[in-house]
Amino acid sequence: MNKLVTILNGPNLNLLGKRQPEIYGHETLDDVAKAAAALGAELGLRTELKQSNHEGGLVEMIHAARDTSAAIIINPGAYTHTSVAILDALHTFDGPVFEVHISNVHKRENFRHHSYVSLRADGVLAGFGTEGYLLALRRAATLLRD
Repeated sequence: MNKLVTILNGPNLNLLGKRQPEIYGHETLDDVAKAAAALGAELGLRTELKQSNHEGGLVEMIHAARDTSAAIIINPGAYTHTSVAILDALHTFDGPVFEVHISNVHKRENFRHHSYVSLRADGVLAGFGTEGYLLALRRAATLLRD
């Protein structure tokens, strides 16, 4: 298959493994990138992991994915709850979109229970730790094969 899946990460995820490890664990974004690349290779997919602390940066990455990627996996971080701009950008992408949250956002503060991104996502994973990225990648592979 060898299609590209773009994995996008929002603000503060560059500190994964260091920031609140009691909530987000000890794995780093580099660990996620390596695990996704290994699983992607098994599934016949290529992966590219990117991160930005800036809303506009994520919007531009989504726009770029329109020309390069078959699917998007996105952990928008705090922009999940606030960004109509990211939602609008995701609406311009034709392939499958999966929303990932490392923690179970539904067990946390009330403001975290709403997601703009979910309005576009083909699937949402929350509370699976960094394994959520891999579960989303497996689902993407299934949809891209069909």
